[in-house]
Amino acid sequence: MPYSKFTLDLIEQRFGIKNHVERLFEHSTNIEPSNWLKDSLQIAQELPVKSEKAKSESIVFPILVELRNRNDKYFTIHSGDTLNADENQELEGECDFILAKDTGTFNINYPIFQLVEAKKNDTEIGVPQCAAQMIGARVFNEKKGVKLGPVYGCVTTGKDWLFMKLEDKIYIDKKIYTLENISELLGVFQTIMDYYKIVIN
Repeated sequence: MPYSKFTLDLIEQRFGIKNHVERLFEHSTNIEPSNWLKDSLQIAQELPVKSEKAKSESIVFPILVELRNRNDKYFTIHSGDTLNADENQELEGECDFILAKDTGTFNINYPIFQLVEAKKNDTEIGVPQCAAQMIGARVFNEKKGVKLGPVYGCVTTGKDWLFMKLEDKIYIDKKIYTLENISELLGVFQTIMDYYKIVIN
């Protein structure tokens, strides 16, 4: 069963993982985007960016590249790759973006610490799918002998960004971040990166 078939109720039933809504990033620091990112997003605004694929390519990917460059290429970006974590638990399917520590390998690097799922119009639609992907990432990491702690996820329409965190529960952020406040959005991503750069050697 692909990740997109999961619901939050099914996740709780199958994995015993409940969900909880709370603020996740109250203390992040805004980061000014580079001129390159500003120009890239300006071009995206001038184009008919409607489909999930178009949003992934013209909005999401440049933001992730900006984050990668700001962190000395600490992580790599897998785009549209299949994450088959556990067929028996039906944790398999394609992910829009997988962020993992850059180890230089051709296959999916590990540990995986964040998933980003692009949706056409509504972030809430993507929450169960992203939650299942986060569980898949944790299973994938553990099979590689890595117990990472939290795994983060994000669902975006390009304009709106909803962050999630998997620990004992699936924590869903109360706050929706927007492309209009790109400095705040980059600050949240950097908060996540700063955490992993400490816990991952």
